[in-house]
Amino acid sequence: MASVLTVSQLNKYVSFKLSSDIKLKGVAVKGEISNFVCHFKSGHLYFTLKDSQSQIKAVMFSSNASRLKFEPEDGMSVLAVGNAELYERDGAFQIVVSDLVPMGTGAVNDGIEKLKKKLLDNGIIDEKNKKPIPLVPKKLAIVTSKDAAALRDILTITQRRYPVCEIEVYPALVQGAFAADSIAKALKRADNSGADTIILTRGGGSAEDLMAFNSESVAMAVHDCNTPVVTAVGHETDTTIVDYVSDMRAPTPSAAAEICTPDKSEIISALTLVEKRLNTAYEHILDKKLALLQAKATELKALSPERRLERLENDINSRKNRLSYLMQSKLKVAESRLMKDHALLTALSPFSVLERGYSITTKNGRVILDKDDIAVGDSIEIRLSNTDITAEITNITDIKDQNYEL
Repeated sequence: MASVLTVSQLNKYVSFKLSSDIKLKGVAVKGEISNFVCHFKSGHLYFTLKDSQSQIKAVMFSSNASRLKFEPEDGMSVLAVGNAELYERDGAFQIVVSDLVPMGTGAVNDGIEKLKKKLLDNGIIDEKNKKPIPLVPKKLAIVTSKDAAALRDILTITQRRYPVCEIEVYPALVQGAFAADSIAKALKRADNSGADTIILTRGGGSAEDLMAFNSESVAMAVHDCNTPVVTAVGHETDTTIVDYVSDMRAPTPSAAAEICTPDKSEIISALTLVEKRLNTAYEHILDKKLALLQAKATELKALSPERRLERLENDINSRKNRLSYLMQSKLKVAESRLMKDHALLTALSPFSVLERGYSITTKNGRVILDKDDIAVGDSIEIRLSNTDITAEITNITDIKDQNYEL
């Protein structure tokens, strides 16, 4: 019976075997770089070397990486020289690269570039085709794997930012041989769902994992959508063909959710501001209308029959007072004149003469002014100031030459 080993013992044994095999020392491996990462602190390079049938993990430590005359990148064909080893902790078979030589653009990357050029030449990749993303959607359609972490991120962000938005998920395979056809069919269903925006997404992965999103069928399915499409495929540094064709590329699924939905707090703030402006405008308009109403009321009051009658009444009272004043003035003048005339008449009255000792002699009611008016034997009346006397003329004497003392 074989001896029982621990995992650590087995890995250590396999590592020893690999390190002791002279054929695996300084081995040269030709392949295409994928999943390239440069650790920003240590400077170590981590990547995968692949061909059409297989792949192997690779690491190049900073001491060797610092001597490179070029910058490695995904899709680049290279010749890697190093030792095949087993990383005991993870049980991972890898090549520890000591030197790296570029061998031109990889076949996969070549195919992607050719497809990109074809789409550009046919006008599929054109800024004029980009549709605007609705600011306030009623419904979102998400095309992704139903178990994807990207889906959970989008649902979490959307629920926090804009919980009233309706969300429908259209599951699709996002990697593998049947992924492109599955994604294209899911996009068509999402486009017919009445959604305002479609989010096409998946999480990060290797270049092979993202190949479906570099296919012509998926690119054309995105282009044929009448609904705006936002793509969020892979990591922030990954760019696929569908990102060029879509209406907007988001660096991450969470960013796609933020692009496609408004923040409820911003909406509330905006509505509060609009409400404040409406209230201010309403108060301003109300003040103007009230001022106009007051002016019209004043104008109407000035033109009303009641006001006219009031003015006429005031005018009549004014005229009445003036007439009364004029009448009083004229009466005073007339009274003054009457008193003057009375005084004058009194002064000229014959009765005033009688009071001074004179008398008036009349015959038959007529004043006797001359001797020719009387004859001896006539009856005459003599009026004193307080007595009337009747006498008979017995003698008429001419007194022209006689003097009398008064």
